[in-house]
Amino acid sequence: MPQPDHISALGVPDPAELDDDLKAIWAKCVDKLGFVPNVFATYSLRPQRLRHFMAMYNEIMLSKSGLSKLEREMVAVVVSSANRCYYCLVAHGAAVRVLSGDPELGEMMALNYRVARLDPRQTAMLDYTWKLTTTPHLIDDADRDALSQQGLSEEDIFDLSETVAFFNLSNRMAAATDMMPNRAYHREKRGG
Repeated sequence: MPQPDHISALGVPDPAELDDDLKAIWAKCVDKLGFVPNVFATYSLRPQRLRHFMAMYNEIMLSKSGLSKLEREMVAVVVSSANRCYYCLVAHGAAVRVLSGDPELGEMMALNYRVARLDPRQTAMLDYTWKLTTTPHLIDDADRDALSQQGLSEEDIFDLSETVAFFNLSNRMAAATDMMPNRAYHREKRGG
């Protein structure tokens, strides 16, 4: 049974009516990915917020950091697992498969990251991710110290925390709008 056909329960604007800068982004997405991510289409209901969302996403996920792109995508999936966010589990699970070259890793991150054979640093990062998502009021110096003991700098801990926070925001918006993932994400790097 396929997922629902809508992009967002709140509807999305006609792409032909978007501002020129957003039309250019749509064209770039289609050229690079073959589609426009539904999160962009959903956020286009509020064009200025979409611009801010994209800028923050790019800063958090693509800027220089002690966390690799794969690690940041793993964080996105673990946050989304804790929140049961369908959109982000599918989209970021696909990114984990692509970046790792491992068709199983995305599902391990989505269902139970603890079954994956991760190094101690990544395990500590994802334990922190889970705790900051599910019980943020319990984060304390011991949690930050555990990350420091695995070689994360203060800047790395900041980046990790901001990534967790961003995807908690994103998950809640996806839930609130009943955002559906692009079907293309389901097909990314599936093993045979």
